[in-house]
Amino acid sequence: MKSSRLEAFSDGVLAILITIMVLEMKVPTGGALHDLEKVYPIFLSYILSFLYLGIYWNNHHHLFQATKYVNGKVLWANLHLLFWLSLIPFTSGWVGRTNFSAVPEALYGVVLLMSAIAYFILQSLILKIHGENSILNKAIGKDYKGKISLVLYAVAIPLSFVSQWISISIYIGVALLWVVPDKRIEKILYKEIKKNQKEESNKEIDNVS
Repeated sequence: MKSSRLEAFSDGVLAILITIMVLEMKVPTGGALHDLEKVYPIFLSYILSFLYLGIYWNNHHHLFQATKYVNGKVLWANLHLLFWLSLIPFTSGWVGRTNFSAVPEALYGVVLLMSAIAYFILQSLILKIHGENSILNKAIGKDYKGKISLVLYAVAIPLSFVSQWISISIYIGVALLWVVPDKRIEKILYKEIKKNQKEESNKEIDNVS
């Protein structure tokens, strides 16, 4: 099966999630700057969550750039990922409305951790289909950033009950770790395209000769 419908569906879901989050921010009734004080925690949590959804959209796009085909397991793994991502608006809103309280922040971390695990499962299943010598496997390599992120989430969750600001700083740190697009797949694909173009050019020259 081709991955085009899976990508289109996933893009639609992520767009809806971002829309839900922005609709959760209520417009202040007053016209003074101090009226914004009531909504700034929600706005801050919105920025972080928007960033995370953007990162997942970006990486999901890069992942499926190098994915030639999918199977039923990949479809379910993708739905599993979307399930956890769909909880981000809820936990993000709770964190903002409670001014970054311990329990909401810990739950936010759990959702981020489970989303990362779900993405890892999806990626692993795709790698299994394409084999060890595939372009995707060469591009992803050891995936140190992904593994480090899992560890940081696991550390940040219990830290929410010790210091909410240290915990949220870790969530921000992980987001910044991923905010620069991962160009490993793009580089490998670019090399393969150049290689194929060179081979086709050589064939044309041989045919002319």
